[in-house]
Amino acid sequence: MRLRSLADPDLLPALDRRFAEGAPALLGPDDHPPRILLLYGSLRPRSFSRLATEEAARLLQFFGAETRIFDPSDLPLPDQVAGDDHPAVQELRELSTWSEGQVWCSPERHGQITGLMKAQIDHLPLSIGAVRPTQGRTLAVMQVSGGSQSFNAVNSLRLLGRWMRMFTIPNQSSVAMAYKEFDADGRMRPSSYYDRIVDVMEELVRVTVLLRPHTAMLTDRYSERKEAGLKPAAAGIISAM
Repeated sequence: MRLRSLADPDLLPALDRRFAEGAPALLGPDDHPPRILLLYGSLRPRSFSRLATEEAARLLQFFGAETRIFDPSDLPLPDQVAGDDHPAVQELRELSTWSEGQVWCSPERHGQITGLMKAQIDHLPLSIGAVRPTQGRTLAVMQVSGGSQSFNAVNSLRLLGRWMRMFTIPNQSSVAMAYKEFDADGRMRPSSYYDRIVDVMEELVRVTVLLRPHTAMLTDRYSERKEAGLKPAAAGIISAM
């Protein structure tokens, strides 16, 4: 299995149950859970971007979302495989198409996101035929750092999210000296950094639920209708200008 599953009887240990009584009712009785894909940017055995991502997934599930974490361990480099004919590439694209929102979490390395993080995004084309695997999805960005707090990685992820035509939420997470923030079991210790991740995941679910009835309208572009050979609804307006 390439997908990491976090479903277990102890999904929300005491660290997360602090929020149980005040958890917002985000979903109506007939709403399907928001579908969230999470990507992380390091293959180290003790990868803090992966641990932060798993923490985010637990919180997303707590807020009612369905989550998938992509494992990039055997993802080839972009353009390495002819025609992108590789199971990992196809799985990543299918998961992005499945998703309604995403979380991107990268370490900051040399003041930037990692090559692995960028490779995953580079494997997601703006369009695959009539399918647009990122357009209209919500996005939350996070980073972990080995030193003092910085925002270089999240700023780059925001730029990439805009390029991929995603709705990036205002809040974000940057965890400084991440090696101090996780215990031996890989769980995040109580801190303001943890609280910020809670804020970000709560906001992501809210924005995803609020936007998804309107996504088709918000992503309906004149240029794309014209390219598809559909009658441009705005043609009369444009010709009158």
